[in-house]
Amino acid sequence: MKQAIISRLTTLILLLLFGSSLLAQSQDSLFRFRSEGNPIITHKFTADPAAIVEEGTMWLYTGHDFEGGQKGYKMKDWCVFSTTDMLNWTEHPTPLKIEDFTWAKSGDAYAGHVAERNGKYYWYISTNWTGIGVAVSDHPAGPFTDALGKPLLTNEDCFASDHSWACIDPAIFTNDDGQSWIFWGNGECYYAKLKDNMIEIEGEIKQVDFDGFVFEEAPWIHKKDGKYYLTYASGFPEKIAYAMADQIEGPYEYKGILNEIAGNSNTNHQSIVEFKDQWYFIYHNGGMQRDGSSYSRSVCIDKLEYRPDGTIKGIVMTSAGVSVID
Repeated sequence: MKQAIISRLTTLILLLLFGSSLLAQSQDSLFRFRSEGNPIITHKFTADPAAIVEEGTMWLYTGHDFEGGQKGYKMKDWCVFSTTDMLNWTEHPTPLKIEDFTWAKSGDAYAGHVAERNGKYYWYISTNWTGIGVAVSDHPAGPFTDALGKPLLTNEDCFASDHSWACIDPAIFTNDDGQSWIFWGNGECYYAKLKDNMIEIEGEIKQVDFDGFVFEEAPWIHKKDGKYYLTYASGFPEKIAYAMADQIEGPYEYKGILNEIAGNSNTNHQSIVEFKDQWYFIYHNGGMQRDGSSYSRSVCIDKLEYRPDGTIKGIVMTSAGVSVID
């Protein structure tokens, strides 16, 4: 009886706080809500988005910032959300925590990326200065478990770097030939092949470099019409820049700034995905009213559009966000 009363009170408080903009309910440990504009998630702080699409559903994986007013990054777990129409969302139970990686002495749950392979889902995560790990699940919602019991990559693999947080921000891309690649780094951008088992590096670790490449962090690879696009955070405060190539290993050609500094946030971390015939640019800002900041960020979504020559139009960051998809 006491638990039922608490649950009803919680629902009433949420409705009073958020009104019609957040119609939420809790059912079987799922949290359902409607998102009307940016930021898309307003009941908690989210950052470092990474999205995949599976059979008409977008799965959105994020970091989880502590509440507003923080003086530094405090992140101890990750989140997963899903939608079929960009309006109605479901938050699934916490799929992964930093404590699930017993070797992660830094205790920081930094940016990650999920990739599907052979019916399993692999979540590559940053732990600040103790390396990049990988967890695995049979379902995109998790739960995920440490697949290695040790880091996949550490600072020793970042041979051109000398700072402790060099080994962060993994991003996975599987090419048309079935070969999966991992890109990562801070200050220097590294990449390597992954073995078919997705939990081992195959061959040499290499670096990305080209004229005009000012790389901070957050690499992301996507492909469209035979062209490879490398997007990444550039400078500080961070903007998102991009380059194009005919092969995944380059050579890449710098194409300019894609997304300007995201409001009230020094960092800028993107995910680019096609969903139901529309491309989307997913990012974070510090736009949560009153409490948002560089350390209490919020995920947003806006449209991404291409020009006839394949270059990408500059992202227009909006408060309205994107429209519902039928």
